[in-house]
Amino acid sequence: MSKTIAAKLVEILEHAGVTHIHGVVGDSLNGITDELRKSGKIKWIHYRHEEAAAFAAGAEAQLTGKLAVCAGSCGPGNMHLINGLYDAHRSNAPVLAIAAQVPSEQIGTSYFQETRPEALFRECSYYCETIASAKQMPRVLQIAIQTAISLKGVSVVSLSGDVAMQAIDNDELEHPLFLNRPLTRPSDTDLTELATLINQAEKITLLCGAGCAGAHDELITLAGLLSSPTVHALRGKEYVQYDNPFDVGMTGLIGMASGNHAVKSCDLLLMLGTDFPYKEWYPDGAKIVQIDIRPERLGRRCKLDLGLAGDIGETIKALIPLVKAKTDTSFLEDCQARYKQNRINLDKRAAGETGKLIHPEYLTKVLSDQAEPDAIFTADVGTPTVWAARYLDMKKGRRLIGSFNHGSMASAMPQAIGAQLAFPERQVISLSGDGGFAMMMGDILTIYQYDLPVKLIIYNNGSLGFVAMEMKVIGMPPFGTELKNPDFARMAEAIGIMGIRVENSEDLPAAVAKALAHKGPVLIDVLTNPTELAMPPQINFDEAKGFGIYMLRQTLLGDGAEVWDTLKTNFLK
Repeated sequence: MSKTIAAKLVEILEHAGVTHIHGVVGDSLNGITDELRKSGKIKWIHYRHEEAAAFAAGAEAQLTGKLAVCAGSCGPGNMHLINGLYDAHRSNAPVLAIAAQVPSEQIGTSYFQETRPEALFRECSYYCETIASAKQMPRVLQIAIQTAISLKGVSVVSLSGDVAMQAIDNDELEHPLFLNRPLTRPSDTDLTELATLINQAEKITLLCGAGCAGAHDELITLAGLLSSPTVHALRGKEYVQYDNPFDVGMTGLIGMASGNHAVKSCDLLLMLGTDFPYKEWYPDGAKIVQIDIRPERLGRRCKLDLGLAGDIGETIKALIPLVKAKTDTSFLEDCQARYKQNRINLDKRAAGETGKLIHPEYLTKVLSDQAEPDAIFTADVGTPTVWAARYLDMKKGRRLIGSFNHGSMASAMPQAIGAQLAFPERQVISLSGDGGFAMMMGDILTIYQYDLPVKLIIYNNGSLGFVAMEMKVIGMPPFGTELKNPDFARMAEAIGIMGIRVENSEDLPAAVAKALAHKGPVLIDVLTNPTELAMPPQINFDEAKGFGIYMLRQTLLGDGAEVWDTLKTNFLK
C-alpha cells in the first residue's frame, strides 16, 4: 500500500530517533501534523513564535548531539525560523527545518504568502532543497538528515501542502542513517613537525574551544606534560574548566586578565578546537598552531605557523609520545598566581551586601552555588553571558549554551525550553536579560502549556545593559537603552507560573533556594544594579578616554548621581 510523502516523512523521522518537532501549525503543514497525530510517536510542541521553536530545536541538538526538527508554515511562518536557524547553524547543531510552501500550482505567481525558501535559507544551512514530486522521496529527506548530522549544521526541506499529500509509489531507495564517524588526526609527518615546535618552545599556552568536547582527560594530560596554562574560549568553558588544575580563565573582551596574560605572554600558542574570532587578543610575537576538525577554519583568524586538521582527542593521543616533558613550571605558576588573584578580585564583587542594590555577579554566584551538579544553563547575549562566563562553576555534568557565535538577543528562554524537553529530569536555568526576555516573552506561555520546570532568572536592570556600556566606553551617554519593565513576577503569577521578585541582596539566597526546590516552572525577577559595568580584562587608552568623556558629559548634563553610582559600583568598592 502506497504512503503519502507526509506519512513517509514522519516515518523516517521516527527511525532517525526524533522525539519532538518544534513549531507553529498552519494549513500548509496540515498533512504532516495530521500524520504526527496519527502516529503519536513524535510529540508536536506548539510555540507562540517560530523563532522560539528554532532556538529550542538548536538547543536540543547541541545538548544531545542528535537530530532535532522544527517546522514553519508557508511564507512568514517559516521565515520566522531564520534567526534561530542561523544560531543553530553557527553553533554546529544538527537541525532539520521543514519549510512549508504555498500550493505548488501557485509557485511563481506572487501568490498570497509566497516566498522562496531555497533562497531565504541558503545562507543558514548546508542543504536546502524543495520536494516538488513524490519521486524525490525518500532521497531528498534522507540526504537532508544525513547532511545535518554529518556536517553538524542545518538542513532545510521545503514542500507544498498539496505535494505532501502525494502518494509515493516506490520507496526502494530508503535506507537507514549512516552515523559512523571516522577517527581523524594529522599525519605522522605533521605530528612530528608539531612536536618539534613544542619541544623548542619554553612557554606554551593552550587555548581551548568547543572542539575539545570529549577530550578533557587528554587535554589535562597534555597540559601537565607541557606545564601549560589552559585558557578557554567561551564555548570551551563547559568542556575545559572543570577539574582542571591548569585552568587560568577565559580570554577576550569578557574574559579575565590572567587568561589574557597567558595568551599574550607565551612563545607558542596551541589553539585546540577553537575558532576564536577576536584578532586583538592574539599574541604579537608568539608562534601559533591551530588544530581543528574542520580544515576550512585553519588560519582564518590569525597568521599560523602550522595548521592541522584533526579530532582534538585523537590528535593529542598521537602527539603525547612525541613531546618532551617541560620541567620548568615558572610560566605556569605565574599564570596560576595571576588567576588566583583575579578570582579573588572577581569574587569580592560577587559578595552579598545588605541594601537595595543586587549585584549581578552575586546573583550568578548564588545560582552557581545552589544549582544541581548537572544543571543546564542557558544565557542571553549581553551581560548575562558575561556573568555566566565569570561566575558559573562548570562542574563535570553541567552544560552552558547560548547564542555565543550568532550573538542573538532573546535566545535563553527558548533554548531552555528545548533543553528541558530533551532532559525532563534535569534542572534547567535560563539567565535572561530583561530586554532579551521581553523580546520573546510570549513563549513563557509554552513553558506554562507544557508545565516545563524551567527556572527563569531575569537580570532586571531596566536597561539594555551591554549596549549602554558600549556607548559609555566610547564617550556617549546611553540613548535608547532604557526599559520600562512591569513586575515580571506578578505577570508570571497571572499566567499561572510561580513568580518571585527580589529587591534586596539579603533576600536572594532564600529566593533562589525556593525557586530551585519548586517542582514546576518559576520566574525570579531580580532587580540588579543598573550601573554595573562588565569590565574587560584590559582597558586601552581610547576606552579610558571615552569613559572619562562620558562621565564629564553626564555631569555637565546634570546627571552626576548616575556617574557617582557607576564609580562607586565599579571603581570604589
